[in-house]
Amino acid sequence: MRLLSILFLFFSVHVSSQEPADSLNFPASWEGAWSGTLDIFNGSGKVQSIPMMLEIFPIDSSETSRYTFGIMYGSKSTDWRPYELVPVDPAKGLWQVDEKNSIVIESYLYGPKFISWFTVMGSRVLATYEKINSDTLVFEIISGKEEAVSSTGNEVVDEETIPEVNTFPISVFQRAILTKKPGN
Repeated sequence: MRLLSILFLFFSVHVSSQEPADSLNFPASWEGAWSGTLDIFNGSGKVQSIPMMLEIFPIDSSETSRYTFGIMYGSKSTDWRPYELVPVDPAKGLWQVDEKNSIVIESYLYGPKFISWFTVMGSRVLATYEKINSDTLVFEIISGKEEAVSSTGNEVVDEETIPEVNTFPISVFQRAILTKKPGN
C-alpha cells in the first residue's frame, strides 16, 4: 500500500497545485508558425534528424473556436498533416486533435504542456508539446509496444498487499525544439 499511498499523495498535490488550464491563454498564446529539427532516437542513440514545423492559427474563432494544428515532417509537399485543434472543455484543459480522416485524439493542457496519450497499431504513444517561453516549444514523443515486458508485485509482503506493476518497453524517443518564426 505504500506505493499506492505515494502515488495518491503525488496525484493529490499535483492536481491541487496545478495552474488553471486557461492561465496560459491556450491556444491563442501558442499561435504562430513554429519550426525546428526533429531528432529521433532509439536505444543505440540518434538515428535520424528531419525538419519539423507546427502551425497554430485560428480558423474561425467567432463560430467554432477551432485552430489549425498543422504538422509537417520533412517537407510540406511530402508530409503535411492539416489537423485541427477542437475545444471540448477548455476550463478543464480538455481538447481534441482532429486529424480530419476519422481519427480524433483527446488531448489535455496541463500547465505549459499539451499532452496526448494513445495507442495505434500495437504501440503506446505519449506526445507532448511544452511551451517554454513565447518563442520556444518543445515537442516530444515516447513510443513502444503496447504489451508489457514485465509484471511484478501482485503479492503480499509483510502483510501488505502489493499491487501489480506492469512495465512497458520504449522503442523510440523523438524530440524537437521548435522556435516561432518572426512575425508570427
